[in-house]
Amino acid sequence: MAATENVRQLSPSDNSLTPRHGVLTLFGYGIQVRVDRGHLLVEDGIGEDRRKIRLARVNHGLKRLVCIGADGVISLAALHWLAAQDASFVLLERDGSVLATTGPVRSSDAKLRRAQALAHVSGAALRITRELIRQKLASQESVARNKLLDTTTADTIARFSAELPRAEQIASIRLIEAQAALAYWSAWRTLPITFPKNDIARIPAHWLNFGARISPLTGSPRLSVNPPNAILNYLYAVLESEARLAAAALGLDPGLGVLHVDSGNRDSMALDLLEPVRPQVDSYLLDWITRQPLSREWFFEQRDGNCRLMGPFAVRLSETAPMWRRAVAPIAEWVAQALWNSHQGSSRAVQQLPTRLTHRRRSEGRGNDFRVQTSTVPRQAKICEVCGAEGIKNRYCRSCAVEASRQTMAQVALLGHARLKSKKTRPHISKVLSNHAVANTWWDHPACRTG
Repeated sequence: MAATENVRQLSPSDNSLTPRHGVLTLFGYGIQVRVDRGHLLVEDGIGEDRRKIRLARVNHGLKRLVCIGADGVISLAALHWLAAQDASFVLLERDGSVLATTGPVRSSDAKLRRAQALAHVSGAALRITRELIRQKLASQESVARNKLLDTTTADTIARFSAELPRAEQIASIRLIEAQAALAYWSAWRTLPITFPKNDIARIPAHWLNFGARISPLTGSPRLSVNPPNAILNYLYAVLESEARLAAAALGLDPGLGVLHVDSGNRDSMALDLLEPVRPQVDSYLLDWITRQPLSREWFFEQRDGNCRLMGPFAVRLSETAPMWRRAVAPIAEWVAQALWNSHQGSSRAVQQLPTRLTHRRRSEGRGNDFRVQTSTVPRQAKICEVCGAEGIKNRYCRSCAVEASRQTMAQVALLGHARLKSKKTRPHISKVLSNHAVANTWWDHPACRTG
């Protein structure tokens, strides 16, 4: 379907192609990533609207090159350039699927991967699963209690979390996690989603609340049918890509999971690592949609009802990658160390593995207290609550602020002089108005203006 004015692909503010928060996101058709005389040349866009950038090997600030386009090429030299600069390439779909991830190649220890493969035999899988789900449920309880203000749901999740120490099988832990998730997402169901007033006529009814986490199209969270779930799916995809890169950087096999069963079309270990971080993504989305409306221009609906993200909006979501990279790093390092400690056949079983992601060992070796560094949260552009214009500082743009102020004053008047008067106050008001009229008559008398 051809693009129209209602489904705008590129706006004047989207013409710049520069890394933001260490992330450069490409979308559109005819994407090109290649190397020319030592520089990385990047080009993307749709039709005649093209964006280009040339990055040198120094001071480029690039950590992640994310591609959500449907057509393009990346050369082997470009992948080598990214690896040499300690940057990664991520290929995502706008429906929340991770197609490919590549990062800097590091040597891995075969003994660590052997311990990972034997985790279910050594008992490490059960201990790791219990801890990952404990952290996840604790974070979900915090979101329900402090963000959703739902004490009943928070208490329910706490009761399920209390059953984890008694679970002796991974299947039992999965059941506890599923029951807690059912209560958790039920609290989200009636959460209202706001849009600019001028867009309400174009908004489907099922877009006005969070709804069910399960899509009626697939019976799973995939292929969401409303904007908040589409945003959540894409943010989870960004988080999954960071979990894959973290596992590979530590020498783990992203496909050999402990909580998620083996499957041919997913990396189970990467999904294990991101479980404790999911509530942080939920909290980020919740803070966003409860403070400002979503723009209709950020989404489009396919013929089957699947809600998809527009390219420029997906670019903004990709910029949250540094947040999730720092959140998943300590979890990945803890899992790697737990697997290493379970390897009983090696004299190095008690060895402390290097912390390549957080550099915690280096900090502790210098006598410093280690603290997980947090990234600055990318601020989403404010939009006008009436027309949806972006880049404003307050609730309304300049053109809509006048009418909004007029309506506010009319509402305030109903509380003051425009309010219906009682029989007791009418004589007093009539007398005051009469006195004012007499005073105005004397003020306009010629004798009062002499001198």
